[in-house]
Amino acid sequence: MIEVSGLSKLYGSFSAVRDLSFSVRPGEVLGLVGPNGAGKTSTLRCLAGIIPASGGSIRVARHDLATNPVEAKRALAFFPDEPRLFDYLTVRQHLAFVAKIYRVPDHEQIAGPLLEELELSEKVNELPGALSRGMKQKLAIACGLLHSPAVMFFDEPLTGLDPLGIRRMKDSILRRAREGATIVLSSHLLHLLEEVCSHVLILKRGVKIAHGTIAEVAAQFGSAEGAVNLEDVFIRATGGTED
Repeated sequence: MIEVSGLSKLYGSFSAVRDLSFSVRPGEVLGLVGPNGAGKTSTLRCLAGIIPASGGSIRVARHDLATNPVEAKRALAFFPDEPRLFDYLTVRQHLAFVAKIYRVPDHEQIAGPLLEELELSEKVNELPGALSRGMKQKLAIACGLLHSPAVMFFDEPLTGLDPLGIRRMKDSILRRAREGATIVLSSHLLHLLEEVCSHVLILKRGVKIAHGTIAEVAAQFGSAEGAVNLEDVFIRATGGTED
């Protein structure tokens, strides 16, 4: 579970996120959307403990991120839009290294199915330099999933993936949600969010302007003609501007 109360993030005098509060329960997939510069990535990085929040509180899997950061971070995985890998470690060695950090016993039993799921089984002895952009993304995701995190943060997870990889990634996210994971997913691909998200949070200039199930938010920004898709909701909620 994720519980956020009064989150703010300042960069000098600039307020990237202001007084943001929301929660995500196990089994829910929250789509985090907004125009460019809305504060999405700053929010995700604060939630993952990568950068410090300027104010407010964050609880991850019931652990306070400020007072108990080690336990909170053990419970989560953060998947950035740009994979960060070690140039001189093979695929297999990346997984072994991550297993040591998270103290995952007998990690090979977990790594095998992950490699199959992410189509990396034939690449276990390859260095990152020999992998495509999509394969690098899959390796980063495999490393993040190795310790079976209860909470997952995805920032543009489909970057570099081919159509089959996109479909498998959607299925992977939905399966883990069904198994009880708490997931926050940020993407500009609104059709992706409609397919996998149960809830949506719309930010503009660091401020929450809509939050709820996709049906609830669609009703809030709907029209007299009836239901609208998430792209229509986004345009109506934000004014269609890219800040």
